[in-house]
Amino acid sequence: MREPQANDPIPNVNAHPRRVILKDLAAHLHLSPSTISYVLNDTPGRSIPQATRERIRAAAIEFNYKPNMIARSLLGKPMRSIGILLPVLGEGYHSQVLSGIGDLLMEEGYFYFTVHHRHLESLIEEYPALLQARGVDGILAIDTKLTNPLPLPAVLIAGHSTLPDVTNVVLDHEHAARLALRHLYDLGHRKIVYMKGQTVSTDTEPRWSATMKVARELGLAVDKHLTIQLAKDSTSPEISYPGIHDLLESKQKFTAILCFNDIAAMGSIRALHDHGYQIPHDISIVGFDDIQSASYRLPSLTTIRQPLKLMGSTAAAALLRRMADEDLPSTIQVEPQLVVRESSGTAPRAAIGRQAFLRKKGDGEGRRRLQGGTTFNLC
Repeated sequence: MREPQANDPIPNVNAHPRRVILKDLAAHLHLSPSTISYVLNDTPGRSIPQATRERIRAAAIEFNYKPNMIARSLLGKPMRSIGILLPVLGEGYHSQVLSGIGDLLMEEGYFYFTVHHRHLESLIEEYPALLQARGVDGILAIDTKLTNPLPLPAVLIAGHSTLPDVTNVVLDHEHAARLALRHLYDLGHRKIVYMKGQTVSTDTEPRWSATMKVARELGLAVDKHLTIQLAKDSTSPEISYPGIHDLLESKQKFTAILCFNDIAAMGSIRALHDHGYQIPHDISIVGFDDIQSASYRLPSLTTIRQPLKLMGSTAAAALLRRMADEDLPSTIQVEPQLVVRESSGTAPRAAIGRQAFLRKKGDGEGRRRLQGGTTFNLC
């Protein structure tokens, strides 16, 4: 078969299934393949006239030319793709961080792969190498406990990692704890339920340590009978419902709950309503994250806002800089905000106990309406 000549017409892509290759485009434009490659890959330092650049791009669009990404990888060229590790694809924290990442990468012309691992150590260890084999240029990890050095440039969101050559984008948890507890303290709350996150979450220990430190500073007692450890690895409000239910059944007295996240706050509110309590008249609730649905719940959630989309875009921008061999700090810290809504209020004069439960238990019809509604669905 003869080689294409400079005056040959480009193959009719509508008539023939054969895909247009770089050599076809070069013959059609009477340019060298390298010139076309330089333009379509935005290779710096090449003095190619603007008119020629426009001709090349117009022809690539007209004939639906797509660069061969496998060939790029074999030549050691950047694939302009990123691998993203996260525990789960679902509503809430992870999806909002991922949205911030995706927006930034889209603006910069990068493609990305997402893999979720459900906090399984075997997958967390295996995925980086698999992503590298598929040609990604760098790795972003959300709420993922990484223990081994990574084969590519990497930035972690809430990773709290000490791995070399890794940048961590993290929240100032001490400031967050101070905002939340000072808010409850100023409202008169002293008997507070403290909720610790699941052991699989990378934020659990830093957030708990910060909360305990601020509680000591404010002189707030931390009663072991008023602490809850979330266990189930889930993004459903069911994660906190059993713990709050058991706490209420134990007749412990408290006036506020500081929740690990907004999802846990929603489960707590449901448990309280099912036991006849009113929020915030009887018990105040403070969440964490400020996910999109937090302001639309009834009551709307007072919460600590993590700038989740900003954390995602900051991490993505940092990764692109790291891939360009720029020096970056090991930690980039972002600041939280207190968002006061309907779920927190002044502490009642007497601590909530069994008497309040009995007083409200009689409204059976009201409880049936609550249980039959959709606002607090756990599914």
